[in-house]
Amino acid sequence: MDRFGEVRATTHRDGDDLLSAGLGLRGLAGAPVPFTRPAAPTPAELRRRAIQSCWKGIADLGPLGGFGTLYGRVPDVPGREFAAFTTLNGAKAPHRVLVQVPDAFDRAKRCLVVTASPGTRGVYGSIAVAGAWGLPRGCAVAYTDKAAGSGYFDTADGSGVALDGTRAKAGEAPLEFEPAGMRAEAGIAVKHAHSGDHPEADWGRHVLQAARFGLAMLDRAFPDEAPFTPANTRIIATGLSNGGGAVLRAAGEDTDGILSAVVALAPNIHVAGHGRPFYDYATEAAVLLPAALAAPDFDGLPFARVGGAQPPAWALRAASLRAHGRLSGLLPPAQAAEALAMLRASGWQDEALAVGASSTSLDIWRTVTVAYASAYLRRSAGGMPCGFSYRPQHTGGVAGPVDAIVRAAWWADGSGSPPGAGILLAGGSDLSMDPTLPGNLCLRDLWTGQGSETTRLRAAVDATAAALPREDLPILVVHGAQDGLLPVAFTSEPYVAWLRASGRSPVFWKVPYAQHFDAFLAFPDFGDRHAPLLPFGYAALDRAWACLAEGRPLPEDAAVRDTRPRGPGAFTASALAVPAG
Repeated sequence: MDRFGEVRATTHRDGDDLLSAGLGLRGLAGAPVPFTRPAAPTPAELRRRAIQSCWKGIADLGPLGGFGTLYGRVPDVPGREFAAFTTLNGAKAPHRVLVQVPDAFDRAKRCLVVTASPGTRGVYGSIAVAGAWGLPRGCAVAYTDKAAGSGYFDTADGSGVALDGTRAKAGEAPLEFEPAGMRAEAGIAVKHAHSGDHPEADWGRHVLQAARFGLAMLDRAFPDEAPFTPANTRIIATGLSNGGGAVLRAAGEDTDGILSAVVALAPNIHVAGHGRPFYDYATEAAVLLPAALAAPDFDGLPFARVGGAQPPAWALRAASLRAHGRLSGLLPPAQAAEALAMLRASGWQDEALAVGASSTSLDIWRTVTVAYASAYLRRSAGGMPCGFSYRPQHTGGVAGPVDAIVRAAWWADGSGSPPGAGILLAGGSDLSMDPTLPGNLCLRDLWTGQGSETTRLRAAVDATAAALPREDLPILVVHGAQDGLLPVAFTSEPYVAWLRASGRSPVFWKVPYAQHFDAFLAFPDFGDRHAPLLPFGYAALDRAWACLAEGRPLPEDAAVRDTRPRGPGAFTASALAVPAG
């Protein structure tokens, strides 16, 4: 039996709305929305900036990308929101759930879209995916942050994030995350990394509970037409990245038949004995890929080369790995070739390695795996693995007392995985020319080692494996062929193959030239070489709806194969082989 916390209901009309908080496409793409009082923003201001931040973190809203002209739209969608903290049975920390009910909700074709945030983003993280597709067509949308999000707790002053997004002290109001017994010097506590719950193991349960919350809020919004149930309301689960993995996990755990269809974009998914789990290949990439990028195979590629030249960090990593006994080559070219050969031997494909240069250059591998290791080992903020911690960033970029203005915006600006938004990732480093290598080696050794910590971490990863969905559930998986963060060879391809070998019939669109981050297409040269993934996600949702509402057959796998990269100019319709709905 679900026990939802206090529900906060708000209306959004007349210059405010559900999809863009009144900003429209131009406002979403613009500079961060300012606060009237920066140290004490209002709930409405925080919501507006959180929505803007989540849009900009997921979609390519730039003038060349085609959003709003070739695909996607941001109309004004007035309506109501219902938000709550709710806790799974056995969990210590809640996940934040939110339901958006448009005024134009289609009561004749009842539709609920349920979604989970990508990465570790807050509850609005999937608004550019689920909200952008569902709200304009009259569907309600239920969101979960899947027990991640940016409700950071500052141990120095004992404050966290209340249900309305504002800062509050522990004991003053229910908080998104309130760790017990934290020392004031422990730094910043982050729910995904420090709750002690292993949230990833419960992604599927988070999605299913969010769906039930969505039905309950529809009962509340339209009491004369209640009850809303899976029998009379079509429920489509969709998500991107970790959110995509979450909805596929929900599909395998949906023993009550809640879901009507599932559409997963670039999912972080693995099956026991098939593919590779994220922590394995991400820690491998964090160690080896910088060295491999020194190879001539990556000449001329964005992020792998800067101004046509190789960043010094690549050769330094190769030399450091030799000094640590991880590479045997004597000279830099041999070291780079050896690192590249090791990655290829473990299943990495060249397309993923080339695009993985972006995650390497931006230090994403280390940023993400630090939080995962802490979550898997159920560590607190003061006891993270490998000597890491999250610390407030003072003026000048060094750790120091937190700035009240920066802290007030954490919930709106944070990604859920520091560093960023005024928080540093400290520790796990030394004073060498390759300072991040010790922490990366430690994180990698937690996977490859033999001790009790490795046993615990591997058991935690095993708990995240997908289960088999019911036979009649429509499943569409959309993944970029050049995904360098969640390579398709480790994730969607083995998952789809496993489904088919088990008698299921998923649709799988492997999109040429698409990679993981549509928002990265704004980077010079990088966007020229790639295609966005979002239009194919929207098209897959269109086809899922046509199957459910009109009885039309699901599309073929090959429907997207003629897609081309954008090129140096603006995207054109001919470059996107988006199947018609």
